[in-house]
Amino acid sequence: MFKKLFGRSKEPTSESRLAVVRNITVGRTVALDPLAWRRLGEETSFTLDRDVLDISAQGVIRLDDGQYVHRFYTDDHVMLQAMSDDEAGGDSYDFSLFVPWSSAYPPVERDRRIWRDRLSAPVFRGANENLPDYPRLWFSESDAVQAPVTLWETIWDDRTATRPYARIFQTCMLYARDLAGGRELMLALEQQPEGGETTHEIMIGIPLEMAEFRA
Repeated sequence: MFKKLFGRSKEPTSESRLAVVRNITVGRTVALDPLAWRRLGEETSFTLDRDVLDISAQGVIRLDDGQYVHRFYTDDHVMLQAMSDDEAGGDSYDFSLFVPWSSAYPPVERDRRIWRDRLSAPVFRGANENLPDYPRLWFSESDAVQAPVTLWETIWDDRTATRPYARIFQTCMLYARDLAGGRELMLALEQQPEGGETTHEIMIGIPLEMAEFRA
């Protein structure tokens, strides 16, 4: 997926700089417990047609408070995410699983402004995307307009590469709604790859317990 979009780095090194989070990294598989999403029943918008993920790329984000976000991707954009207090990902926590819901190219600047306004509101109104409404999870203590979070994600898809495939600037907000069987997450973002086109993305997710996946 990422090599087609952003090209390939050609300079190998014998020492990988990529994190390994609970044995998960590029080139490995992750087994999932389907009960993680089946317990949500028919209420959820989350669907996944398999219980094994083949990891073909991974990303890392350094947050302003020093924490790290680790993301592991399949070729069809399913994403497993973890948090850690270090770049190596040794002490990881707060796991979640996301599947893509929609992707759109904003044709004009006005569409980008409208999207950012939607991401700033305390509730994301999902009717345009055939989704329910989602209350904001980040900054949930306030009903005020809140600017979305901005961050850079560095993407790799080869453990021996010396340069990443891509760096992507993201403007995003995380939402959640509580269902009878658990919590459903929704990540809405604008992403701008260096040298690529801006897109508006929505991903539907679920929290994962450590016992619900293994690599």
